[in-house]
Amino acid sequence: MLRVEDWAEIRRLHRSEQMPIRAIARHLGISKNTVKKALGSDVPPTYRRPAKGSIVDAVEPAIRDLLGQFPGMPSTVIAERIGWRRGRTVLFDRIAELRPLFRVPDPVSRTEYQPGELAQCDLWFPPVDVPAGFDQVVRPPVLVMVSGYSRIITARMIPSRQGEDLLAGHWALLSGWGSVPRSLVWDNESAIGSWRAGRPQLTEAMQGFRGALGIRVVQCRPRDPEAKGLVERVNGYFETSFLPGRSFASPADFNLQLTDWLALANARRHRRLGARPSERWDSDRAAMLALPPVAPSLGWRFSTRLARDHYLRCDANDYSVHPQVIGRRVDLFADLEQVVVTCDGVEVARHRRCWARHQSITDPVHVAAASRLRSAHRAQARRGPDTGVEHRDLADYDRVFGLADPQPDLQSSGATEAVSA
Repeated sequence: MLRVEDWAEIRRLHRSEQMPIRAIARHLGISKNTVKKALGSDVPPTYRRPAKGSIVDAVEPAIRDLLGQFPGMPSTVIAERIGWRRGRTVLFDRIAELRPLFRVPDPVSRTEYQPGELAQCDLWFPPVDVPAGFDQVVRPPVLVMVSGYSRIITARMIPSRQGEDLLAGHWALLSGWGSVPRSLVWDNESAIGSWRAGRPQLTEAMQGFRGALGIRVVQCRPRDPEAKGLVERVNGYFETSFLPGRSFASPADFNLQLTDWLALANARRHRRLGARPSERWDSDRAAMLALPPVAPSLGWRFSTRLARDHYLRCDANDYSVHPQVIGRRVDLFADLEQVVVTCDGVEVARHRRCWARHQSITDPVHVAAASRLRSAHRAQARRGPDTGVEHRDLADYDRVFGLADPQPDLQSSGATEAVSA
């Protein structure tokens, strides 16, 4: 067989040196027919092993019959049906070659996103313990949002997956963007909505949130993670590129490290885009909607009458309130950072949001005020009620009913007559 280097040399001698076929054959010590064959071929010679029959050829018609009726039949079942007793690898390879001929293809379409069109959202639960104080470690969710056009990633750890915290986290991320995409894509997270009777149904809180922003929320069908593949791949990217080698002192430290890392991640070259997400961000954000002038009502909000215990529960913790407003109606507001309580518009408590569970968060000022008020209450109880009414001597009633000897002085007689009158 002619070697590749001989083929290349024959063509060089003929094209560059202008040597005739006879001279080339004499120079290389090969036949003229070999030289002619090399000059007539535009591709290098390759060795091809002659095709030989396979032991599967005899049963291929039976395989085709089974696949024609049942394209999804497992290879092990096909081997059993045709009575195969030889090696499995050669049979399974042939079945893998034949199966696409009988199965209808299911091509995946490549989706192209327009600037400002949508952002995909998801909750990522990092497999790492984060200290939350009070000798507790927690594994809170991380709200992740990826813009479809630019692939810009933003994320933040939030205290819980409940609707109050999830929507407050959404507003915090969108405020960081300074704009709002026209659609948010979500799966069936309970705080967002669910599919009922074959139709998506958002929660009341999510309806109010999207109405305040003027956007659309797209709910993926159940068990369809491919519908939001952008954010699903980002979750895996976090676990392989952000978490390894890191430790965290608190949820705030986690968010700080994540923010610094995202600045680098958004500046990397994206293989699918052929560009950096940060390079496409300006055009993406320019096509988004502006933030509403008034922030939507978010976070934990409720109104109640303050009990003698002067503590209010928010999420899984109790927060102290100034005892001066016991018995009065107070309003609680809590976001991702703090818990604030007001009474008639006056602030009566402010605490940092606690990420630990089942704790009592107490302000020392409230403890001291409660001690003073208890002492004042006990002193008042010992004194008895002060009605402001004069108490009359009981002897006056004895004289009125003749139970005592009358006094001869006129002053007493006048008093007795006055009482009788």
